[in-house]
This record gives sequence, structure tokens and C-alpha cells, in this order.
Amino acid sequence: MFIWHSLEISQVRKRGLPPLAFVFVFLLPLTIAAQRHERVVDTWKPLHFNVSITFNDQLTEISTAKTEISAIVLKDGVKIIDLDFGAMPINSVKLDGEPAHYDRSAELLNVALPHPFRNGEKVNIAVNYHGRPKDGLVFATDRDGKPSVTGDNWPNRVHQWIPCLDHPSAKATVSFTVTAPQREAVVANGKFINITGNAATSHWRYAEKKAIPPYCMVIVVNEGVRVDATEPTVTPLSYHVPQRDRLYATKGFSPAAPSLAFFNETVAPYPYEKLGLIIGATKYGGMENSSAIVFTSTLFDQRPGEPMSVRFGIPTRIESVVAHEIAHQWFGDSVTESTWADLWLSEGFATYFAGLFIEKYDGEEAFRTYMRSAAERYFVYENQHRGPIHDTETLDLNQLLNPNNYEKGAWVLHMLRKRLGDDVFFKGLRDYYQAHHESNATTDDLRAALEKASRQNLREFFARWVYASGHPRYDVQSDWSKLATGEIALLVHVNQIQTEEAFLDPITIEVTSGGKKVRRTISPTGKLATIRFSLTAPPTTVQFDPDESVLRELVSK
Repeated sequence: MFIWHSLEISQVRKRGLPPLAFVFVFLLPLTIAAQRHERVVDTWKPLHFNVSITFNDQLTEISTAKTEISAIVLKDGVKIIDLDFGAMPINSVKLDGEPAHYDRSAELLNVALPHPFRNGEKVNIAVNYHGRPKDGLVFATDRDGKPSVTGDNWPNRVHQWIPCLDHPSAKATVSFTVTAPQREAVVANGKFINITGNAATSHWRYAEKKAIPPYCMVIVVNEGVRVDATEPTVTPLSYHVPQRDRLYATKGFSPAAPSLAFFNETVAPYPYEKLGLIIGATKYGGMENSSAIVFTSTLFDQRPGEPMSVRFGIPTRIESVVAHEIAHQWFGDSVTESTWADLWLSEGFATYFAGLFIEKYDGEEAFRTYMRSAAERYFVYENQHRGPIHDTETLDLNQLLNPNNYEKGAWVLHMLRKRLGDDVFFKGLRDYYQAHHESNATTDDLRAALEKASRQNLREFFARWVYASGHPRYDVQSDWSKLATGEIALLVHVNQIQTEEAFLDPITIEVTSGGKKVRRTISPTGKLATIRFSLTAPPTTVQFDPDESVLRELVSK
């Protein structure tokens, strides 16, 4: 998912990093009130959803809907299947084909089982309903002024229109049959199966055979046009846009095929059977629905003076959001966070892999600029909100869409890459992906994979950077003297002045002396550390962390 928000330059505090004209984050206050309670998949879990939806001719409501849920019981004695479901009117509920007893409470549909089920028993529930959901399925007007319907489910809004277990750990396969007026086109998760119908209505069928998180289960209905990618791709790639964006779609989405190829090579084969990039109604800059990504309706609007990608000839804003959402297909969709506290495994990964894409196609300096901008966004946020990446307390899930999970999460990956080296780092990520694709993962799962690949103990690193708050703020001072032997003795003093505990990350210091560069690494054991250089000539420059390997602030040079 991609969140856009712009800050004026005057709002960005200068910390020795370039100011930003556009900052793509949504700064929201964290409400730290109490331990957050999440649904636990411990009594039953869904295996498959078969969703059939018929829209009225005006595309203003659901005339009829039927969701069939195949589920498995996870322990002995289960008497109820408690489905998350919104306020849409229910016509009937059936259990294995027979009328079922059920009751409704606040956004729950409790279906009574005829007897206590045992661990491993399966059950099929069919819910018939109709109406217009209050959220999750967005009824709107598209850029051509035509009615449209778009699934927009993050974080837990899909239950407003599909009865389910609305938590990222409740992954399942899904199939859709969507009946709409003949003039409408339909896109959904998974492989396109067929289209049937008559002069008035069409029935579109899609099927996703890989288990995906419920927030990624979507349909899109509108009168737009489909444009197929013209270049070779690793999976069928198409763009679904309003008529007014038809001519620009191929250029606007030009980073898509290279992103697919790059991530396919860097991580693992693309996990789904197709990829549709859709301009639709989402409250976010982009939403990573599995194989059916929805971008904001204003994605292709031109903004005067915005930076442009030299490689693709489009705004860098579009380049990064397209790469970000496509990276989610691997991280977030295929490997899904086990809890909301592990959200950085989705958003931090997508943010960093968009940066890796920029590094490959726009060069090292563009990548450094991208990471500096990410650091600055985090610093602005962290100055107002202290808290760990692994946040178990914030109650409003939308407030987790913050620079801790995006930008700081990306920097955690970058620091691990710099510490472990490219070969070990990417091997660890590939191993992590292979172990958890089509499933869920925790922060500790990632740590374990990287520890195995590197044969290093990373517990302290994760404890400090993910489970604790803050970042190092360095006051760096240096002084030198000429000894009787003629040798120049340079002392570099590194003092961490943040209020939180010390960060023990090794830092490179580069000294230029007599036209030569000398590098040494300092490994702090506390907040104050000193390193000595023996030189043949007075130093002309002392550079702290020249490779920008650590998320840090310098308060002096």
C-alpha cells in the first residue's frame, strides 16, 4: 500500500539531508492506549471463498450476493463459526446445504453448528444477502463520470461485503462470479475463467488458487478499457483504466514489466497467474490486492515541477508507487504479516524493494536520494511520535500506516543488507520467502532466516531497531596532534545523544590525509566511543558513515 501526503519544505526539519518538496506519507498520530486485541485463528479457519455478486443496472447496490465459505475446525468442541460481517441484510444462512441457526451482533455473524465439531472436521456455510455495504466495496464515479464499484478492503473492511474471518492470518483461496450490466467490465483476483451472459447482463468468473489475505480479495466493475502490455513479461500483464487514460496507460505503467522481471529474479517467481493494474476508487495511493492492484484515480495527473524519472520519462512518484505495489505481490500478499504488529514485513519490504528497483534502473545516486528522503520522513514523524516498529498497542489500524512501518522498516532492511553483504542478505530473504510464501510470517521468522544465512546472532539488532524505539543521534568531534615521531594522531569521538539507549551498530569513518583515504570501523559498546587513526599528514576531511549504512542523525560534523 502506498500513502501520499505532501509537506511544504518549511515543514521539513533540516538535519543535514536534502529537503523534500513532496513527501509520500500520511502523518497520523499514534494512539497508545492499551494492548491491541486481534482475532486469533484458533478455533476454525477458512479454506476457500466462492463469492457470487449481482449488481443492479445503475451500479448503485448489490441486488443479490451469495458467499460460500469452506472452513476447517482447528480444535475439538467447536460449536460456532463466528464470521465477521457488516450490516447488510441477510436473506438466508445454510450449513452444508441445510438452513442454519444464526445470530448477529456487532459486525459478527455467529453460525451455530448442529453439534460440537472435532479438530479437522470441515464445514460449508452459504450466506445469501443483498444491499449496499457501508464500506469496503466503494460505489463511486470514475474519471469518465461513469458509475463504478471497487473493492478497497485494507485493513479489515472486507467483512462489510464478504462474510469472512477478517484478519491477515486467515488466508484462503477465492473465486468470484460477478454479474453486471453488459456495458461494464470486471476485474478480480486470480485467473480469468470466462464471461457468459446475454444482451443485458454479463457473468464474469475469476479464480485465485493461491491463499491470499482477506484484505486483498477484490473486484472492480466499471466501463473502462483494458490495455495489454506490449513488451514481454513474466506473467500476463494488463492495464485497466478509464477511457481518458487509455493513451497514457502504457507509458504511465512502463515500470511494471521491469519491476516484475527484477523481483522475479531477485526473490522468486511471480506468485500469481496474472497481474492487472487498475485505476479505480481507493483511499490510498495504491492498494496491493493480489494480482489486481488498484491505484488512486489521480495517479496519472500531472503535477507541475515534480521530479521525473530519466529512465522511464514519468514522474518518479508514479515509478516508485508502481514498483512498491508490485513488490507487495511477494511481500504482503504471498508472505503475509502474521499480526498487525508485523506490518513492516509488508510495508517496509515494499518501500525498500521500490528503492532497489530505483537503484537498478536509475542508479546509485537516485537510490541514495530515495533513502535519504525516506530517512527524513521518518525523522519528522519520530520527532512527534515515539514508538517501536513492532507496535502492539495502537488501536486504530489505519494509524499503523506511518513512517515506522514504511520508511524505518525500509531502513532496517537496508542496514541488514549493509551489515551482512548483498549475497548473504538476499539469500536470507529468498530463504524467508520460500519458507513462508502463501502463508504468514512474523518478525522473528525473518530474523531466523537471516541468522541462518549469515551465521550471525541478530537478536540485539532486532531488539534495538524493531522492538524498541528511536534512532541514534551522533555528536561527532575530532582532534589531531603531531607527535615527536612526526606521526599524526587523529582521535574521533562519537557520542550518542538520543534519550533512548545506545545503538551498537558498527560505523565506518573515512579520513582523507595527504591525498589518501583511510577507512576504519568503530564498534560502540555504549553511548561514547573513540577511535584513533595514525596518519602521515594532517587530515583534510573526516567523514562519518560515508556509505550511509545506518539510519542516523548527525548533530555536528
